[in-house]
Amino acid sequence: MRTTLIKGAITTGIINAIINGGIQYFFLKDMDSIPISVDSITNSEVTVLGTAVMLAITLAMILTLVAYFGIKEKKAPFFPTTLWLTIKHGFFTFGVLTSLAVLWQKYMGTVEVSLVSALVIIGIIAGIVSGIVNYLTLKESIIIEELEN
Repeated sequence: MRTTLIKGAITTGIINAIINGGIQYFFLKDMDSIPISVDSITNSEVTVLGTAVMLAITLAMILTLVAYFGIKEKKAPFFPTTLWLTIKHGFFTFGVLTSLAVLWQKYMGTVEVSLVSALVIIGIIAGIVSGIVNYLTLKESIIIEELEN
């Protein structure tokens, strides 16, 4: 069962990386270079990690629900299990990515990358988040009945 979940999570991650990297192209196509992060808590500047954080939080919460409702086997009840997972995945994703963005800024400073590099970074982040969320949701939601001997 575990290997099936991992294979499905990897597939989901790859598909979401490609789709979300492509979608972000249409939002960022007018920019020649994009900073990965900037040294400011609030800014009006578009950054790679700022874009990735919002995308990842949205993906984490939506994909938790999509994965749950896609389960065909016996599953845990929506309330409170999946409702809690949705909130937990959103906050966890926000915390991890925001922390990584702060650490990047502290140790690397403001680094500008090309549009293609920005899309690849955003796509990789979306893919990783999608795969992990898919795996964790299915792992927590599918009820496996014990075989009696």
